[in-house]
Amino acid sequence: MERLLNLLSTSLIDTPGAKVTVGALLLGLLVLLLSFVLASVAARGAEGLLRRRNQSIGLQYAIARITRYMIILVGVAAALNVMGFNITAILAASTVLLVGIGFGLQNIAQNFISGLIVLLEQPVRKGDFIRVGESVGTVTNIGLRATEVITRDAVTIIVPNSELVSSQVINHSKPTQNLRVQVRVGVHYQSDPQRVRQVLGTAIAANPNVLQDPPPEVRFEGFGDSSLDFAVLVWILDPREDLRIASGLRFDIHAALKAANIEIPYPQRDLHLRSGFEKLR
Repeated sequence: MERLLNLLSTSLIDTPGAKVTVGALLLGLLVLLLSFVLASVAARGAEGLLRRRNQSIGLQYAIARITRYMIILVGVAAALNVMGFNITAILAASTVLLVGIGFGLQNIAQNFISGLIVLLEQPVRKGDFIRVGESVGTVTNIGLRATEVITRDAVTIIVPNSELVSSQVINHSKPTQNLRVQVRVGVHYQSDPQRVRQVLGTAIAANPNVLQDPPPEVRFEGFGDSSLDFAVLVWILDPREDLRIASGLRFDIHAALKAANIEIPYPQRDLHLRSGFEKLR
């Protein structure tokens, strides 16, 4: 027993900023382990409480993450204190070093702060369907440095949190998941616009994926080079289905126009030739 006590009291570090023994190190590691366990339990508890109160998945995720990070931060500070590290003295002695590290890790610090902003303000939440740049996908994880987005092709994209805060992000899940889909079609100039509007309206109204509130709309957009240009605008319930539903609408429109003998013209160009011999006369 005496040998064990002597071992635990063996000094590992003895400086003005830290006096660490074997026993203090083991105790500190135990405190750190307990803080991780407590953080995990508290996060699940907070998430379960919000779920029972029918709060949104995004809010549940954000509160759980913040709770976890705060408890771990307190646990790390407590573990260092138990080990014998004087945190105040260490920070005072390493101010210059911390400034240098801060400049070197500026990008990481920016993403860390942006991650906290995203979790607190929730411009983007877990489960949201968003567009970042040219990428479109569902948010699956919001970390302190980056956010994971799974695209329609089942590819995971790592987006730095700073881009979610400073760049333009389209969130198709806020304030509602309803999305307006637009399909353009051109018909022959000999076609009756009123008749075309009627045929298109009937075709899209029969599609079960189209919402009736707001109602579908057929617009006469303009006079093209070789066609009368129309646009069909409909609202759908799930933005993730926009490509599939738009494709189905094109099938329906093509069949309806064909049944009504309304022609979709080929692009036409008029070519005028002038003979060079007339200049020689």
